Amino acid sequence: MDSVDLEVLQKCLHWQNDGHRVALATVVKTWGSSPRPMGSLLAIRDDGLLAGSVSGGCVEADLIERMRTVPAIHPEVLSYGNPTDECSRFRLPCGGMLQLVLEPAPQKLMLQAILDAITHHHRLIGRRLDLASGHATLYTPQTGETTRFVGLTLTSVHGPRWRLLMIGAVQTARCLTQIAQALDYQVSVCDPREEYRKAWSIECAELVPGMPDEAVRAFVPDVHSAVVALSHDPKIDDPALLEALKSPAFYVGSLGSRASNAKRRERLRQDLTEGDVGRLHGPVGLPIGSHTPPEIAVSIMAELTATRHGIELGIVPAARENMISLPHLAVS
Repeated sequence: MDSVDLEVLQKCLHWQNDGHRVALATVVKTWGSSPRPMGSLLAIRDDGLLAGSVSGGCVEADLIERMRTVPAIHPEVLSYGNPTDECSRFRLPCGGMLQLVLEPAPQKLMLQAILDAITHHHRLIGRRLDLASGHATLYTPQTGETTRFVGLTLTSVHGPRWRLLMIGAVQTARCLTQIAQALDYQVSVCDPREEYRKAWSIECAELVPGMPDEAVRAFVPDVHSAVVALSHDPKIDDPALLEALKSPAFYVGSLGSRASNAKRRERLRQDLTEGDVGRLHGPVGLPIGSHTPPEIAVSIMAELTATRHGIELGIVPAARENMISLPHLAVS
């Protein structure tokens, strides 16, 4: 889950430990343009303090007032932006509509179990809430499962719902890890070079053993997965890319100059179809003039995000060979 939603659950637990009443709001449906997507979380403390968001502020104002006057005792469904609904006076600036479930925050033991699964075990965990009874249970969700609201049952999925495998435990990979985890990714890195493995010290990103092609196969990329080759060593990157480009991964990228990526494509064509090779994002990242590892990581995550949301950037992968080389890509 993204860092904002993780903070919401952490605040729920912290505030309860301090003796406060806490309510939790979850966006369960949106229509048109809305400030926050389905599954977004907001915690409201009994004195009006907030963590997270479900709108640009107008909905939060109503929820604070509700918390102060009619504290959440049982789960309820609230709708905003629809002229026929009770909350219609709270218009969304974007003109859209949203529906949310407001409930007393989960009890401390359940919150702790959710946070332990996310932060210590780096795995998904689901919570089913029956609105009629207020009873909630935890379960292990399937990969790709998301928050949904059917009938009187809210199923929330918490944890990193996207996965990123990086090849090469280099400085750019360190920067990329920090940004990716804030954007809902579970991050892994593989590097067969002993000196790089020993220097890797980011505990929240799993260091995967073995050779890169073995690591990709063990990773089992799916449509919620991305693979990025960063070592800039063909002996390390190419085997990983051969496996990744045959997989359903939604994004496969490789660091390097325009010239080195053209040579890489020629090597890959010996074992892959033109369609598979055409999926490669190389040079990796958006052309934003980045120079330093943090800037390169930003450009990579920007392109990953656009691809993940189906945004056309006007540059198809196969056309990248003809792009003008940029400073951070001009690596021979």
